Amino acid sequence: MTWERPALERRVLSALDAEPARIPVLLGGCGSGRTFLLNQVAARFGERRSRYVDIERVASTPERFLAAVTSGSPCTAGNEGAPPPPAGPRTPRAAFDQLLALLERNPSPNPPPVLLFDELLEVRTLESFPGLRGGARELVETLAKSPNRFVLASRYVRRARRLLHDFAPRMELVGLPPLTAREVDAVLREEYAAHDRSAPPGLGPLVRALTAGRPTYVRALAAAMSSPDTRRGDPVEALAAQMAAGTPLTHLCRFSHELRLHRARGYGVLKAILGVLAEREPLTLTEVARRLSRTPGSTKDYLSWLEDVDLVEAHEKRYRFSDPILRLWVRLHGQRAAPGARERARAVREYAAERLGDDGMAEAAPLPAPSASPPRPSRNLIEID
Repeated sequence: MTWERPALERRVLSALDAEPARIPVLLGGCGSGRTFLLNQVAARFGERRSRYVDIERVASTPERFLAAVTSGSPCTAGNEGAPPPPAGPRTPRAAFDQLLALLERNPSPNPPPVLLFDELLEVRTLESFPGLRGGARELVETLAKSPNRFVLASRYVRRARRLLHDFAPRMELVGLPPLTAREVDAVLREEYAAHDRSAPPGLGPLVRALTAGRPTYVRALAAAMSSPDTRRGDPVEALAAQMAAGTPLTHLCRFSHELRLHRARGYGVLKAILGVLAEREPLTLTEVARRLSRTPGSTKDYLSWLEDVDLVEAHEKRYRFSDPILRLWVRLHGQRAAPGARERARAVREYAAERLGDDGMAEAAPLPAPSASPPRPSRNLIEID
């Protein structure tokens, strides 16, 4: 399975086996493979000892979060000596306290349970309930002093680092790197084999450059390239097709774009800044403010909000998208209507030229041999894009 990354799995297991044990925290953007790795580690320990919980799915109320963790959890095994829940109507605070007490207690010290929490930062949705204003920090503090084993993950790298900073001795931050060219080649071979085709040699570095090595982007582009409907071995053409509305890669970009903007402050103006950077990057604060027609002070705040959800990054005081594919998508789909085939092809070729250079472009899409007698266009037809 080409999603497997044994080196990362070994690092997670090594942290769990250390004395004293550390808490590995998987950090990576949308589509970086966090969830797959968490489930891979959970499968290694088995259902009797481990439990995977996607906090994004269940942290709607403290009661539902508690139920998701305790239902069939290894933490509840042999829990007869645990203190009973408080009598009377259960308040959100009481449910959260019961959860913390459960996570801190070790029912079976040999071996201890392993709980895997996906999207840790979603615990903050519970902070709107009475008495839970600092709920996320309370949870992390409990995990840090618990004898149990935990693996955490988040797509919000900056926010996670800030939340975990005070508990650094117990935490081991594991950044999920992009796929290597060899790993991209493995994905291509698998996708082409699914269509009974063989992958053309030398595509790995090209696809990696176009997708920045992000696993879900690589998978989507590889699937498009291996389709019998796509010209064999042309990643630029395949990427242009995937920038059309309704395609898998477009859905991935829309999900990342909307999710992060909704988790930030100032949805509308942040969307406008992304549109500015999609047209040209990198830009200084002054250049962004001028194009946005806002003061540098307010623009600095807006850019910091975008940095907070990892949509943009700054290097030497110049701002740019953290995800180049997402920038291409915003450039094409931030218009009044979905882009046509010509617009997509032109934008993708410009993007590919930036990422691959002239030599890479020639290698990615070799020119076909000219036809002996090219067809003459009819003057009676009107071409509509």
